[in-house]
Amino acid sequence: MDAYGEYEQRTGLFTMLEEHLDVPFTTALLGVEVTVRGVDLTPDGRIVALCSRGRVRQSIGILDLPLPSPAPEGVEWIEAYRHWAG
Repeated sequence: MDAYGEYEQRTGLFTMLEEHLDVPFTTALLGVEVTVRGVDLTPDGRIVALCSRGRVRQSIGILDLPLPSPAPEGVEWIEAYRHWAG
């Protein structure tokens, strides 16, 4: 893909996550099971996972998101973002 600069590269990775990550899926955060319902790009340029448990909603940085086993389809884009973010 053509991406000139960090912002365009991050936006490209976000687009691939949004299109290919199979949501919803469950994972554990601090020992609590949550459902990842999607991803978002914050105004400050971070990619976050949109997590929920019941009526509680919270965004978690995709770099900090523990992945379940087995991992959902499209998880390779999370790994690509982690590699890119280095």
